[in-house]
Amino acid sequence: MKKKQYLFPLITFILSFGCALFVAIKVFPNNPITGIKKETSTSEKFKDADIIFQTSESKQCEAVRIATNSKYSHCGIIYNIDGKWFVYEAVQPVKITPLEDWITHGKDHKYVVKRLKNAAAVLTPEALEKMKNYGSQFNGKQYDAYFEWTNDRIYCSELVWKIYKEGAGIELCKLQQLKDFNLNDERVQKILKERYGNDIPLDEKVVSPSNLSDSNLLVTVIDNY
Repeated sequence: MKKKQYLFPLITFILSFGCALFVAIKVFPNNPITGIKKETSTSEKFKDADIIFQTSESKQCEAVRIATNSKYSHCGIIYNIDGKWFVYEAVQPVKITPLEDWITHGKDHKYVVKRLKNAAAVLTPEALEKMKNYGSQFNGKQYDAYFEWTNDRIYCSELVWKIYKEGAGIELCKLQQLKDFNLNDERVQKILKERYGNDIPLDEKVVSPSNLSDSNLLVTVIDNY
C-alpha cells in the first residue's frame, strides 16, 4: 500500500518535470536550465539599406581593388522586398539580385555587411521608401565603365552613395578624384589605357567601395572574410 502511495507522486513529478522541460525548450530556447541556445539565422541579421561588399574576380574589379588599396571591389545595397532579401547593384545592367545569388558571385563567397550607426532612428519606413523610389530611376541603366559622375550610366559605389545622399540626405563619405587613387600599378594602367586612351580624366569625381567601407558613419554587422 505504501509503495503505491509513493509511486503515484513520483510518476506525477516525472511527468510534470518532463512537460516543464518541453515548454522551456520550446518557449524559452535560451533558457539557462536547458543549456540550449537558439541560433539566429543569417537572414535575420540583415536590415533594409544595409550595404554589402565583396571581392569580384574580373580584371576590372582587380584593378579597382589595387587602385583603391582595398580588398573590396564591388558593393550593393540590401533591400527587403515582400519578405525576401535582395541586393540592388550596378552591374550590366543595374538590377535587383537575390541576396544568395549575389553572395555566390563573390570570391570564395565572402562578404561584409555594414549599417548606418543610427539606422534605427534615421532610416524610417518613409526614408527607406524615398531611397528606393530615388534609386529606381537607375534600374536597367548601363553600367558605367568610365566612372563618370553623371546619371546616364552608373557604377556600384556611385549607386549606393547617391541613393543615400539623394534619398536620405546622408553623405556617407567625401568624394575623391580619380587622380587620388593608386594609378601606377601596371594592371591599373592597362585598364585605364583601354578605357580612356591617353585622355585620362584625372579630375573626375569618384567614390569607391573602399571609400564607403571606411565611412565613420557605418558599423560592421557581418564579416565573414
